[in-house]
Amino acid sequence: MTYQETLEWMFAQLPMYQQKGISAFKGKLDNILTLSAYLGHPERKFKSIHVAGTNGKGSSSHMLASILQEAGYKVGLYTSPHLKDFRERIRIDGQPVNKKFVVDFIKEHKLFLEAHDLSFFEMTVGMAFRYFEEEKIDIAIVEVGLGGRLDSTNIITPEVSLITNIGYDHVEMLGDTIAKIAYEKAGIIKPGVPVVISELQEETAVVFNAIAKERNSKIIFAGEVIPGNYKTSLLGSYQHKNVKGVVASIKELKGFDISDKHISDGLMKVSENTGLLGRWQFLGENPTVVCDTAHNTEGLTIVLDQIKQQEFTDLHVVIGFVKDKNLEQILPLFPKKAHYYFCKPNIQRGLDEVVLKNQATEYGLKGESYASVNEALKSALGVAKKSDFVFVGGSTFVVAEIV
Repeated sequence: MTYQETLEWMFAQLPMYQQKGISAFKGKLDNILTLSAYLGHPERKFKSIHVAGTNGKGSSSHMLASILQEAGYKVGLYTSPHLKDFRERIRIDGQPVNKKFVVDFIKEHKLFLEAHDLSFFEMTVGMAFRYFEEEKIDIAIVEVGLGGRLDSTNIITPEVSLITNIGYDHVEMLGDTIAKIAYEKAGIIKPGVPVVISELQEETAVVFNAIAKERNSKIIFAGEVIPGNYKTSLLGSYQHKNVKGVVASIKELKGFDISDKHISDGLMKVSENTGLLGRWQFLGENPTVVCDTAHNTEGLTIVLDQIKQQEFTDLHVVIGFVKDKNLEQILPLFPKKAHYYFCKPNIQRGLDEVVLKNQATEYGLKGESYASVNEALKSALGVAKKSDFVFVGGSTFVVAEIV
């Protein structure tokens, strides 16, 4: 198979949460453990940092990788989902895995993958860990896909675990209270392995402290040990909490020679070092155009607050969502004084643009619906004045179509 044919096979034939939603969520580790044993346990051949959280885990993973790269280490980075190309999920020193490796891995193991009904995410985790093993990396930054306790990445024993933030997302799988969701995220805490918490939340601190104590793991609340504010090239006021968690994690990492200069340089060169896209990313000026992948209540609250801090005449909002989002919680967050361009991301899970428009109207959000993200953005840019502000977001998949 060609690279494109390989991807089509992975996407179409096997469950993939990115496309199908909850029906692709298996909620157990049996399959990934079977795959790991079959591959010879590649996850045991390299060191790692494990990153979980409702918001900020992607940015934090990229910041960690950037700092370690600045310190001269060969750094693997596993994240999800991808925006433009599947290979964004698996990187070494910022460079995506090469197409030949992807094709060869599936070709060599296709019969096993089919026989064991492995999901898209499970096979991708196995692929990443094999790649990191073969390339003899010094350390991998591994971002949890969903939750933590039952996530396929949770077969690693990291040097440090990092939990960024807990909020309401994927409640149908992780639980309908902050405490229940925190319990699932805390599943990445390993016996004797230090865990860093980026953001102190009273409801979750009780859960994290209890599990850390039970597993004899040192727990560090970043805000209590990292003074001052570090600067980062990642825009968005919300990054200051993520940064503290990242720096605290680096400080807990044993056996690595990382100076304060490596930390400061790494934080200022994140996108340059790792290829991160979609976090308060500027796409144009006159009018100002910004996109952000925030897609749940907590993330969108922070991003919308960031928009309020900007100077502009009129606000134009291009938004789309996936079907399983709780719009009753999300839509009231958006300002009524804005022009809306409702659109449907081009995936199976995409919410119909007319359905979105009708629901948004109930919350006083007025605008028109468009069959595609690009059509919606084109319409916004055609109307916006040079002094206006255009925001694109609501879903990772909306952003993916325009970056």
